[in-house]
Amino acid sequence: MKILIIDDEAGIRESLSGILEDEGYSISTAESGNEGLEKIETENPDIIILDLFLPGIPGMEILKQLLRKKITEKAVVIVISGHGNIQTAVEAIKNGAFDFIEKPINFEKLLSVLEKAKKQLSLLKETVILKEKLFSETIIGNSPVMEKLKREIEAVAPVDSTVIIYGESGTGKELVARTIHQLSKRSSAPFVPINCAAIPDNLIEAELFGYEKGAFTGANARKKGKFEIADGGTIFLDEIGDMPLMAQSKLLRVLEDKVIEKIGSVERINVDVRVISATNKNLEKAIEDGSFREDLYYRLNVIPIHVPPLRERGNDILLLADYFLSKFSADYKREKIKLSESVKEIFLTYHWPGNIRELKNLIERLVILAKKEIIEPEDLPENMFAKKRFSINRFLSMPLKEAKEKFEKEYIIATLKETKGDMKLAAAKMQIDLSNLYRKMNKYGIGNDTV
Repeated sequence: MKILIIDDEAGIRESLSGILEDEGYSISTAESGNEGLEKIETENPDIIILDLFLPGIPGMEILKQLLRKKITEKAVVIVISGHGNIQTAVEAIKNGAFDFIEKPINFEKLLSVLEKAKKQLSLLKETVILKEKLFSETIIGNSPVMEKLKREIEAVAPVDSTVIIYGESGTGKELVARTIHQLSKRSSAPFVPINCAAIPDNLIEAELFGYEKGAFTGANARKKGKFEIADGGTIFLDEIGDMPLMAQSKLLRVLEDKVIEKIGSVERINVDVRVISATNKNLEKAIEDGSFREDLYYRLNVIPIHVPPLRERGNDILLLADYFLSKFSADYKREKIKLSESVKEIFLTYHWPGNIRELKNLIERLVILAKKEIIEPEDLPENMFAKKRFSINRFLSMPLKEAKEKFEKEYIIATLKETKGDMKLAAAKMQIDLSNLYRKMNKYGIGNDTV
């Protein structure tokens, strides 16, 4: 286990190094804040023993930098000082320090703190592994837009601010909300989703806030609302743009006062709930036409997150397809079904108006109906060969030469499909010689099976 000691006093560095090396630790030292930061970057220590009063960059500033850079999520920092007091210790802990030890250092206490630090380090490593596992199993994809989304999820998860998730239908907005909840300090408490568009206007308040027995016809017993059920955890309000105005005003009060009132009751019930909402609508336009409250919009829109449509995610489409192929092949007890190269090309050029939901449903259908292990173009639904909008996004990560060749190949395939394999007609539509078309088909490996 590697320990970095950052202290300007040579005697402290030498005595600590000798004692800790005898205990089996690997020791590195730095005599200034600048040198300490450099060694943190290059050596990745497990434990940092940091003096607060240093030449150059003060220890407290180093601590704040480590917190900002999230170093404290993977390394344990023990602060030492000969000029400290309770206020200094509290500030250090708030800025990510694990413990505070006054000088002159009691070595028995230091060894005891290091034993606790090792346990804390194990917990930190487990958290990193769990976080990586969570992302690998839920947020699939490594395109630039998805890497940006993962960074945003990590940034907003630890705080309690309201989050609103924007995205087209089927992009996985609820999955993003669940991941934020699972990475938050509320992860052990309930995550309660509710689809505002699926509940009739006259019932949504009862669903959200609950009701007392006899509050209305059919209210035969007292019922908790979703906010009360989610107490201590997270409520996810999907399709928030479809919430009726009366319910919007009551939701605004909950966000402002953190209290609810059941229908049929004047009792105010305190609730501690984080609110995450989602919509595929333009809420600013909804404010203009009077269907959404402006004050509620600003309460919900504290941290906006945008989930990209599937068509903008490039090769993530194939990663998701492979994930669903594995899942449904296992679910239906079949050898893993695969996509032919031609089908992969079609998947990458298709517009995916239904996004991930459409892809998932298509893969499930293909696995159920597949008569062989390889899915070919003839196995796909007709609408995937209809005229599609051109999207340049998937070409942006390629060198120009590769992008031009890829486009030319797709252009030839699309034209041949349109002419149902009539080579002469295809060559005429492309305004090239038939012999040239054959050469290009041979170059790109385009055969009859592709068309």
